Amino acid sequence: MQTLLMPFALAIVISLIATPIVRRGSIRYGLVDIPKDERRMHKKPIPLGGGLAIFIALAIGFFVFMPMTKENIAFIVGCLIIVGTGLYDDKKNMSPKMKFLMQIVAAIALLLGGVQIDFFTNPFYGTNPLIYLELLSIPITIFWVVGITNTINLIDGLDGLACGISAIASISLMFVAYRYNNMQMAILAALLAGSCLGFLPYNFNPARIFMGDTGALLLGFVLSFLTIEGAMKSVALIAVFIPVLILGVPIFDTTFAMIRRKLSGKSITEADKGHLHHRLLYSGLSQRQTVLSLYCISIVFGIIGNVVSTLHAQNGLIVSIIFIAIVGFLALIFGLLKEGGKD
Repeated sequence: MQTLLMPFALAIVISLIATPIVRRGSIRYGLVDIPKDERRMHKKPIPLGGGLAIFIALAIGFFVFMPMTKENIAFIVGCLIIVGTGLYDDKKNMSPKMKFLMQIVAAIALLLGGVQIDFFTNPFYGTNPLIYLELLSIPITIFWVVGITNTINLIDGLDGLACGISAIASISLMFVAYRYNNMQMAILAALLAGSCLGFLPYNFNPARIFMGDTGALLLGFVLSFLTIEGAMKSVALIAVFIPVLILGVPIFDTTFAMIRRKLSGKSITEADKGHLHHRLLYSGLSQRQTVLSLYCISIVFGIIGNVVSTLHAQNGLIVSIIFIAIVGFLALIFGLLKEGGKD
């Protein structure tokens, strides 16, 4: 684990230094979020573009500790596309369709570098432990990358929420990658965790800077890459369930939001106030209490994901299905599939 401490510490230090610099630059160039509607929790203008500080820390650490393989070069190209998209959106409000298209372009960049979901593990195998996706690999990879990228963006509704949950998820993925001797992905996960934790003191309530779409899209993109090249590459894992569990808070919250909007006759992309963090706020918790509660839930998901990664395939599948069923049951109890919020 000492191999992971250096990239982790370096990313924290660079992020801590870069964030106030980026904050001043955001103010100077007018990259500021001015509250325009009731969905925003802040009441005064807050600088945006904090995701650029996260990217700077991640990129410097990447070039110091990571080898320049074709997969890693494709990753950097994809990150540049995502960061450019986020910065433009934070400054000038890119249309949802164009933003979605740029995410697909970033996913294609990964595919061109050989980064893709090639197979799923078969927990009931006899002589065939893997189910190869062949041509389906391309659309499934694009769906996964774009999906995970957007799940982080959709939970970025409270100070420090997306940043902290991404840090927890990356630490969980780091342990999974380390356990299976995938040191490249373990180092990258450590870099992402450090970049987030260095930014978090400035982003936690009351936030002095927001990560904006630049940061939220970047975090989702990096996590999608980590899950593909890390957890999903090990035949010893129930490949698809590990990242779903570790990224449980954003994945399930986004899934419930889509179901909720569909049942209400709305577009699945239409914003509402039924997300888990909204429900917790309306129950009487403060912003800090809500965010800390979701951190705890995310830690539980991460622990379950790591436990499942150590189990035999069939046992891991059973535990995963039971846990997902429990989450679905709790969603029904707490009304996460129904419209919520206060007018």
